[in-house]
Amino acid sequence: RQVAASHLPQLKNPVKKTHKDRAPLLYLSCTGGQYEYILVEKRGEKNNVGFIQLNRPKALNALCDGLMKEVGRALDDFEVDADVGAIVITGSDRAFAAGADIKEMQNRTFQECYGGNFLAHWNRVSTVRKPVIAAVNGFALGGGCELAMMCDIIYAGEKAQFGQPEILLGTIPGAGGTQRLTRAVGKSLAMEMVLTGDRINAQEAKQSGLVSKVYPVDQLVSEAVKCGEKIASNSKLVSAMAKEAVNAGVRHDRLCGEEKSQFSGQLDQEFVDKHRTPDVRLICGTI
Repeated sequence: RQVAASHLPQLKNPVKKTHKDRAPLLYLSCTGGQYEYILVEKRGEKNNVGFIQLNRPKALNALCDGLMKEVGRALDDFEVDADVGAIVITGSDRAFAAGADIKEMQNRTFQECYGGNFLAHWNRVSTVRKPVIAAVNGFALGGGCELAMMCDIIYAGEKAQFGQPEILLGTIPGAGGTQRLTRAVGKSLAMEMVLTGDRINAQEAKQSGLVSKVYPVDQLVSEAVKCGEKIASNSKLVSAMAKEAVNAGVRHDRLCGEEKSQFSGQLDQEFVDKHRTPDVRLICGTI
């Protein structure tokens, strides 16, 4: 269900309106009540672009289980909304998402991670039929980078940074990062990023094919919404068909690799404790 944002209680860090004469439509959870970890609304001149903003600023939008479940619910809502033709996912100016919530993961055993397939519901972003655009400002590291790569199009702000630093925690990317990154930037750069934990900036990401366009930080979200509006103006059925056709070319090999990376939720804690570099502290949310 949806109501005009002006009739709801004031939210912490609310999303700014994009049109002076029209309040964006703010979504409520289908199960009742507001979302806890995300802000959800419809944007665009015709309110035909679903908009999801990750909203855990103190944790640099670390991807906890509750946040990812809420993203999945919001996507489910937009999937059945006949007015919505595209979806934008974004974070804050400082961080799209600085990684998975390590505090949730660090005590999991190998059996829990591998046998329980605990990251399976993260994949909802990549299975939604409507086109999804990631608008990435700031850090997109680990699970944050993987979340962006689950989207169909990535736009980046000029100060964006992308990386898969899981190796610094004694593990590997567990939400398809090894496969999607390789497809996007090629084997050599993907290997370098995964094996060293090094990051690339927005321009390097564009040159390597990871992102489509780079914009000034303050223009990024509006440009992503414009792209969503352009997509939403086309046939929704044909857009879904086109997305499926493009993805069909890479789906099989990627899924085979994703199955092998599911155990990565287990951390080598002894290694982490001995190597508390600035990058490790950032990923762990301790700075």
